Amino acid sequence: MRETIPEWWPVWLGLAMLLGPTFYDLFTGAWVSEEQGHGPIILGLALWLIWRRWPEVRAATTPPVGAWAGWPVLALGLLAHLLGRSQKILMLDILSIILVMAAIILVKRGGRALAMLWFPFFFMIFMVPLPSEFVAAVTMPMKMAVSWATEHILYAVGYPISRSGVILQIGQYQLLVADACAGLQTLLTLEALGLFYLNLMRHPSAFRNIGLAAFIIPISFSANVIRVMVLTLITYYFGDAAGQGFLHGFAGMVLFVTALVLILSVDNALQWTVRRRQQRAAASQSREAA
Repeated sequence: MRETIPEWWPVWLGLAMLLGPTFYDLFTGAWVSEEQGHGPIILGLALWLIWRRWPEVRAATTPPVGAWAGWPVLALGLLAHLLGRSQKILMLDILSIILVMAAIILVKRGGRALAMLWFPFFFMIFMVPLPSEFVAAVTMPMKMAVSWATEHILYAVGYPISRSGVILQIGQYQLLVADACAGLQTLLTLEALGLFYLNLMRHPSAFRNIGLAAFIIPISFSANVIRVMVLTLITYYFGDAAGQGFLHGFAGMVLFVTALVLILSVDNALQWTVRRRQQRAAASQSREAA
């Protein structure tokens, strides 16, 4: 690795000068919020995946052959950076990070290197915030669905709960199901983490991979309902201050722990299904051979 330092230090310096202010604004602004708090997690995991595969990429692209397509991608990334910074457009600001990094890979190591690293760059797309119009259109139905499920489940087990739109009334307390609790961002984050899990496991079964990716959607909804139920019960038993204080963050941890347990459970169920299908196929072939 030491022999590559003279080759790469100007690149690191240029990236630090170009993207340093962007990262500072993200870590002190958007990435501190609950809506975009997954950003640094996605970026860290993507960089780890690139670092993990880099020896393989170097071995496959030595001697390096740069691709001319890297320069138009770099120009597009710089344009997105300029517009994002000057117009305060978060989507372009984050998209520029991905484009500039992809352009550097193309220019330095060529198209084969970028093809080998396609998943980390695809994974980073989950950092890019969705258009606010789309978020507003999708969020309200999801909030209604989460509120409806929470009300019916808690009422079924005997709690004094009612609902008006996205406002839950339990005992003497009222709770508003906020946008952050709607599940849209949770869905995207869990889908990203599910794809990351699939990339690490590298299951040979397409049925298992596609099935788990599809199940992320109901898993996300279920985990989010459990989160809202936990917050509702915390407020009911310990008061509004507890529900909006430290235990609010604890409910967020419950969400991701629940989602992780559900993902692993579904993965094990799919693995069992695949194994059963293979056993049946093997038994059928044995009977035909006999």
